[in-house]
Amino acid sequence: MTDCYSFHQGISPLLVSVPHDGRELPEIIAATMTAAGKALPDTDWHVALLYEFAKEIGASMIVANYSRYVVDLNRPADDASMYEGQRSTGLCPLQTFDGRDLYSGDESIDIEDRLARYWHPYHDKVRHVLDASRDIHGHALLWDAHSLASRMPTLFEGELPVLNIGTYDGRSCATSLSDAVLSVAQESPYDVVLNARFKGGHTTRHYGRPAQNIHAIQLELAQRAYMDEQTREYEDEKASHLRDTLRGMLTAFTMPA
Repeated sequence: MTDCYSFHQGISPLLVSVPHDGRELPEIIAATMTAAGKALPDTDWHVALLYEFAKEIGASMIVANYSRYVVDLNRPADDASMYEGQRSTGLCPLQTFDGRDLYSGDESIDIEDRLARYWHPYHDKVRHVLDASRDIHGHALLWDAHSLASRMPTLFEGELPVLNIGTYDGRSCATSLSDAVLSVAQESPYDVVLNARFKGGHTTRHYGRPAQNIHAIQLELAQRAYMDEQTREYEDEKASHLRDTLRGMLTAFTMPA
């Protein structure tokens, strides 16, 4: 048993992963953090709540309990760069996205301990679920669910489109599936891009193996579509409209490749 994630077992080949909505901080880590760090500004706020409907359509769901500041589950264990030439906060971040220090002093981070306690259990579960789904259904589907503030000058210029679909430039997912997802997104009232600024992080790139019948997509959402970005409050009416689109996209993703 582990407390680093919560898990729901579904009946379809689809697994929805929510790695960055965790809010918990181990006491020993929180004791060394700044007020800016403890405020968890870079959380993917309310993404688990937004995707709760996925359980109704048969999906399995894994949600991280701990903050991305403990360890970033969407980065490789060796902390290799995901986007060449672009700023990265790292596997065990030292600063917020906007450059504020997370720790009050020169902290020595035991990366191997954090990997063992938080990163490996999450990814071991993801791998187990995907392998089991492929054994049962003949294929497995992974949807990596994220969100981000609409404007983040240190990471990208201007305003983020609402729907940012990533398939690692087509390498993590069959084109028939990504085309079906994109078609639904393009018929929605939201602006959409495919493999633009966000092409998919470690989870999408590592597990997405179409030749092995495992297909992975990352969706990065602009938070203005379902919440108040100033107060961080979840807005039911906004979220309801967005969920309709997300439901259509997930349904399209689960169609045979």
